[in-house]
Amino acid sequence: MDSTPIIQEAVKVLREGGVILYPTDTVWGIGCDATNEKAVARVFEIKRRSEAKSLVLLACDLDMVAKYIKEIPSIAIDLVEVNDAPMTIIYPGAQYLAPNAVAEDGSVGIRIPLVEEEDADADTPRKAAPKGGLTAGAFCRELVRRLRRPLVSTSANISGEPTPASFAEIPEEIKAAVDYVVPKPFGAGATGRSSQIIKLGLDGEVQILRP
Repeated sequence: MDSTPIIQEAVKVLREGGVILYPTDTVWGIGCDATNEKAVARVFEIKRRSEAKSLVLLACDLDMVAKYIKEIPSIAIDLVEVNDAPMTIIYPGAQYLAPNAVAEDGSVGIRIPLVEEEDADADTPRKAAPKGGLTAGAFCRELVRRLRRPLVSTSANISGEPTPASFAEIPEEIKAAVDYVVPKPFGAGATGRSSQIIKLGLDGEVQILRP
């Protein structure tokens, strides 16, 4: 299945303030443009989740992260370069994002979707495409790159309920509430497991919140 029209449709929906259901390198997620306050509010509404709780965002690379963080701690660069498992980094000093996408202390969790295989001749590392299309990590990295803004990535479950390990486990209520559902073939590579979470401070502090 050609991923181009799927990504184009998803980006169109996102730019219009819509919410999508899509695969990531960890679990299936509910997403929207992280700079659109009304769209972020809809994500909280769909999940029945308090806006007091923070969200994870996806970026396509560190250059995108740098646009939305006042100052990236130097250790973050090392962590991203050596990372071999899905990793969400909580950065201090978020900027230019929807206020309800940022934690009360001004921090925000951002993950660059993990891809397994890199093409040395490509500008963007990609995971090898399976027969059904791009794997999840490569798909959502390309999606974010074309959106040109960070993408909200919160698990596709009602708040307080278990995180779905596969598309089949996603509640029908969630599927019906979003504006666009990415076809299942692009979910190849989603592990069904959450990422590790690391919180960084500007002075080099490192907290491992979830191994």
